[in-house]
Amino acid sequence: MRSLRTIAVLLAALLCGAGAARAEEVSVLRFIPQADLRILDPIFTTAYITRNHGYMIYDTLFGTDAQLQPQPQMVDRWEVSADKLTYTFTLRPQLKFSDDQPVRSADCIASLDRWMQRDAVGQMLAGLLDKMSVVDETTFRIALKRPFPPLLAALGKSSSNVPFIMPERIAKTPATEQVKDMTGSGPFIFVKDAFEPGHKVVYVKNPNYVPRAEQPSGTAGGKIAKVDRVEWVYIPDQATALSALITGEVDWWQQVPIDAVPLLQKTPGVTVRELEPLRYMGNMAINHLQPPFNNIKLRQALLRAVDQAQYMAAIGGDTSYAAPCYSVYGCNVPMTSEAGSDVLKPPRDLDAARRLVADSGYKGETAVVLDATDYGAAHTLALVTADLLRRLGIVVDLQAMDWGTVLTRRTKKDPVEQGGWSLFFGSMAGVDAMDPMNNFQLRGSGDKAWFGWPTDPELEELRTAWIFAEDDAARRRLADQIQEAAFRNVPYIPLGQFAIPTAYRNISGVVPAPAVVMWNVAKN
Repeated sequence: MRSLRTIAVLLAALLCGAGAARAEEVSVLRFIPQADLRILDPIFTTAYITRNHGYMIYDTLFGTDAQLQPQPQMVDRWEVSADKLTYTFTLRPQLKFSDDQPVRSADCIASLDRWMQRDAVGQMLAGLLDKMSVVDETTFRIALKRPFPPLLAALGKSSSNVPFIMPERIAKTPATEQVKDMTGSGPFIFVKDAFEPGHKVVYVKNPNYVPRAEQPSGTAGGKIAKVDRVEWVYIPDQATALSALITGEVDWWQQVPIDAVPLLQKTPGVTVRELEPLRYMGNMAINHLQPPFNNIKLRQALLRAVDQAQYMAAIGGDTSYAAPCYSVYGCNVPMTSEAGSDVLKPPRDLDAARRLVADSGYKGETAVVLDATDYGAAHTLALVTADLLRRLGIVVDLQAMDWGTVLTRRTKKDPVEQGGWSLFFGSMAGVDAMDPMNNFQLRGSGDKAWFGWPTDPELEELRTAWIFAEDDAARRRLADQIQEAAFRNVPYIPLGQFAIPTAYRNISGVVPAPAVVMWNVAKN
């Protein structure tokens, strides 16, 4: 592998029109991302690495502040009709894409239309939509068939899938295909010619970007690019990444393994902190289409065998970083629920779980477990699960790969003999898990559901009722019922709640948010 210093020199030379003297003056932020960036289209996938890439180059109509409230971003002003059926939005003046073209109402409508086809919240909004229409070049309307109370929150959705705004010509790409043109109107520009999958991603400051005047807060407020250039350098080996941060060859390491935290805390100039205020929920995605887990009784047996304490001990080592959480919404949020959670709580009885496996009619089919070896939390969860499956008498094929390959493999609905899968693992940001509207794994919509494609009409009906509930008491009752339904059909299995620390040196202005955002970050 080339040294990071060599990479920096090569990347600096890519600046358009920059001579050697100018290149020395460029402010460069060097960053180790959580995974290799394989998919560039943030509407096509819910992968957080792609969502973070989206925040570099795109902007949104609304953002979500640190208090989880929607705030205008590209929108200057808006009006809502008395019957709550028509919303009229006017864009801020002087908004431009990185190709120098103005941002128009038609761009917003096309982008929202594409987002609604992929996102769980967007799909629900699409079902209530009467029409979206252009009023003029910078004003557009959304007309509904029925009031949708969380409309602004949906437009300001801070995590996957984020309704990023693209040029109309790009947003017209079918939602089943990935966009190839990265033109956006965000604070940075993607440098296509410098992109090397598996190695590096390069962004430069967008001279056309007009930030808001407010202070940054979450994914809302002023998005000021305070560095000229950002280099994402993919380093899958944790020892190499640790050394690069300690020696100052990189400025920021996104996801620090827990066992590296004590050393980094003692390293002069290094800051270790959490950026996701609601932490992360570990989760086990389950393929409902193919054997063996298309069998509901086998899913229920696996749920009863899972020991969250064991998973979290493997992730964090102690309760300051990781602990069990028996609610699908995460803990310490308004919708945290105890309903139906006895199936996950201790004591665990492995012998009883084995009897449930036998009673399920399991016929010895192989369970293919995808193991993302370069994604610390997912790798740990996969190893613990493979051991658990073997103790239950389930045949396991643990397949090692990088996270980028998992993101590709998880889209396959084929049998395991044809490259399909049975289980994979990840972590869901607390803001994505915190309620039935945002939790994209709490779906029962079959082909439209998240990877695993569970079908559960009851779950879908309850989720819809939650969104339209009249008060908090009704929402809490429905949240309980949704959790009970989830523990019956097992669309996925929550594995506990944990922190993923980040670490950086010689930079300031890092904004806590559910996503990694790089506006407001300055080199010291």
